[in-house]
Amino acid sequence: MRILLVTDWNRAQGGAENYITWLREGLLEAGDNVRLLTSCTGTAGDRTADYVAYGSDKFAAKVFLQVSNPFAVMTVKRALTEFRPDVALVNMFALYLSPAVLIALAGVPTIMLVSDYKSICPIGSKLLPNESLCRVRAGWVCCTNGCVNLLHWLRDQPRYALIRSRMGHVARVLSCSDWVRQELANDGIRSEVVLLPVPPPGVLFRRQPADDPVFVFSGRLDREKGVDLLLRAFARLSVIFPLARLRVIGRGPLRPDLERAAGALGLTNAVEFCGWLSIREIETKLSDAWALVVPSVWAEPLGLVAIEALVRGVPIIASATGGLVHIVEEGVSGLLFPNNDAEALFDRLHTIARGRAFPNHTLSDQVISRGRQKFGVKPHVDLIRRVFGEVVSDYPRNRHCGEHRQRVTRG
Repeated sequence: MRILLVTDWNRAQGGAENYITWLREGLLEAGDNVRLLTSCTGTAGDRTADYVAYGSDKFAAKVFLQVSNPFAVMTVKRALTEFRPDVALVNMFALYLSPAVLIALAGVPTIMLVSDYKSICPIGSKLLPNESLCRVRAGWVCCTNGCVNLLHWLRDQPRYALIRSRMGHVARVLSCSDWVRQELANDGIRSEVVLLPVPPPGVLFRRQPADDPVFVFSGRLDREKGVDLLLRAFARLSVIFPLARLRVIGRGPLRPDLERAAGALGLTNAVEFCGWLSIREIETKLSDAWALVVPSVWAEPLGLVAIEALVRGVPIIASATGGLVHIVEEGVSGLLFPNNDAEALFDRLHTIARGRAFPNHTLSDQVISRGRQKFGVKPHVDLIRRVFGEVVSDYPRNRHCGEHRQRVTRG
């Protein structure tokens, strides 16, 4: 099968970019002919993308390009002419490629895989300025709540009208978790859940928990990830366990502020800021960890980093609202706490450090095995290929079904 993968490629590579890399490799191993189309803003698939469209992080450029990026449209058309795909899968597009790529793909059976909130939220996080979760559908409320200013809101009206229109015309919409499925449903978009996978540990990976508590955070250093919350909770823990250590893996705009906060909390020697690391380097940091901490204040769409810990036998402390509940089973694979609750997060850190939960500092072989089966790359690729086959065999009939679905869910 000839498959075109279409996605933005962010400068700070994260779970979505890793997923497309794993999916591409899995499809190629299955014998499919695969091409990758991305934006140029990041590494463009570590310089392996077959088609690269111009995009920009400059504010003035994004004002127009996020509504309709003509360079992305031309790149998609060139890919269709040269490659002639049987099917296309679109993941991220709202930041750089723009919803106009969905119009350019109108003649190709297209599947949309939603792994974030950008298609239904103008700031992409469903997180209000007071760091509570947004529970309403996007609209004028985005301006009155202070999430965006008036000019931003006005600019977004044609953009989101185009997104809603085109999402109603794609052959299938897949969501990365039941939480995202429900969020899309609240916005009138029907989808089906396909949990995302991670590769198994490397052959050299060995679990050897440290003698003293070691906690790891891995992710973007952005507001919604809750690292400041983690630092405050860990500062309280370090008074009780002076030898406890915290590793912060990742990069992002908040790193200078977080480093200053760690210093102000007296954690300079207890917290290591590791920067961006490859998955194999992250494995090294996880090998002796007592727990991975995912302290997100937003509702994580899924949380691939938690799956990476799960399949390596590392217990997880995670916020309880969002897709993480598909990964963390309370008391079995980790501990959950209410989003943005510093007291509850401290309690979970303390429980792990005391050995009251996971006294061996690792998950059972049964839990690890079950996690690797549930979140394996090959079963996921097999499922995606079945979806591709169904969409191709139904086309063009499913195009009319998509139009009907739009009338039903939005009427």
